[in-house]
Amino acid sequence: MRKEPMSQHGRAQHERLDEGLRAYGANYREFTRRFATWLGLHSTDAEALIEILTAEERGGTLSPARLSERISLSNSATTALLNRLEQAGHIVRSREHDDRRVITLRSTPRIHTLADEFFGPLGTKVDAVMSKYSPEELRRFESFVADLQTTMTAHLAEPTPPQPLIS
Repeated sequence: MRKEPMSQHGRAQHERLDEGLRAYGANYREFTRRFATWLGLHSTDAEALIEILTAEERGGTLSPARLSERISLSNSATTALLNRLEQAGHIVRSREHDDRRVITLRSTPRIHTLADEFFGPLGTKVDAVMSKYSPEELRRFESFVADLQTTMTAHLAEPTPPQPLIS
């Protein structure tokens, strides 16, 4: 099946979607930064907390190694970050696995309360926006976002182009 060249209207729509997704990502980073400021944390610490909370909301947990991958930190930097979060009373580390070497990260009830206080109003507004769309429209958008994520993840696994020569 031969694909027709994209029309000018189609290109403009792609650009609007791309800009909308970029702006969404920028807003997400800004909410993380404001959450960090509100808690008196570094933004990377807040990003880690959000990753731990999100995993728990979805019925899972994170290990320090998985968290390190998710926030792109070295193992030693992740250990220092977890020490700060644990000392602040935001997380606990436990050994819940049959293999006692495996550490599970859990958020504390207090950070759940604080995260709900900070993000709850936004969640209510996002739910209201999503309720305007049919389940089928949301499934299609979910598929679209998943396809974009898969494409971006695959591209990130490819070698980085050589660094340009700067005169």
